[in-house]
Amino acid sequence: MGAPGIGRRGGGATSSHEDQREGQPGDTGDTEPDVRFTLANERTFLAWNRTALALVVAGLGIVQLLPPFPGVPWGRHVLGVPLIVLGAVVSVTAYLEWRRTQAAMRRLEPIPQSLLPRILVGTITGIAALSAVVLLVSAVR
Repeated sequence: MGAPGIGRRGGGATSSHEDQREGQPGDTGDTEPDVRFTLANERTFLAWNRTALALVVAGLGIVQLLPPFPGVPWGRHVLGVPLIVLGAVVSVTAYLEWRRTQAAMRRLEPIPQSLLPRILVGTITGIAALSAVVLLVSAVR
């Protein structure tokens, strides 16, 4: 006899171990995922939202606090606004991926791949290239 809950499958604060239905091959019902996986999924969601918040704050900081680029009055907005939009996209996508992952765990399916790294890499690379252009135009004028 060990500690309560050790070696048991499933569970969580809102489920009963006794009446939990384990997934069988061909079973179409949802099962309650292990609470550790549910909490890990939630931590991932919260981490992506911290990233989204940082992007929004960085964009606002660029637009409101950065001195204007000489000869490029639109430079701050060209760099800051895409970061704000990216922050919103990351936040919404994080929620959709949290739900998709939670549903996959309940159906005992493989966890889907995340779109967020690709979204961030593509957008941040574009903003970095745009930053270089703004700086070069500013230096030439």
